[in-house]
Amino acid sequence: MFRRTFWFTTGVAAGVWATTKVNRKLKQLTPESLARTAGNKAIEAGHRMKDRAVGFALDVRDNMAVREAELGDALGINENPELPGPRRHIAIENRNNPKYVEGSAYQTYPYNRNEDH
Repeated sequence: MFRRTFWFTTGVAAGVWATTKVNRKLKQLTPESLARTAGNKAIEAGHRMKDRAVGFALDVRDNMAVREAELGDALGINENPELPGPRRHIAIENRNNPKYVEGSAYQTYPYNRNEDH
């Protein structure tokens, strides 16, 4: 009697376990679940690619700065040369105009509304 009850219970438990496993697998194979899984994997892959690209860009930037410093030392352009001071040029010179003052950087003109008419 106990032997039959034991095997019956074992069979029921195995059946429940197998049914649960099959139902989970079937739910994983529905189109919605497959689409969700593919989307999640694509997002993860995108994040990994972005992290690798950012790391690569930072490595390139660091190595570029090192190489630029090496080239600057080799060519002697890292020294600070004396630069000339800024120059101011008058964009349009009109020497015939009596308002023109030679040598001034900025010209001021009175505002006359009737002058254009």
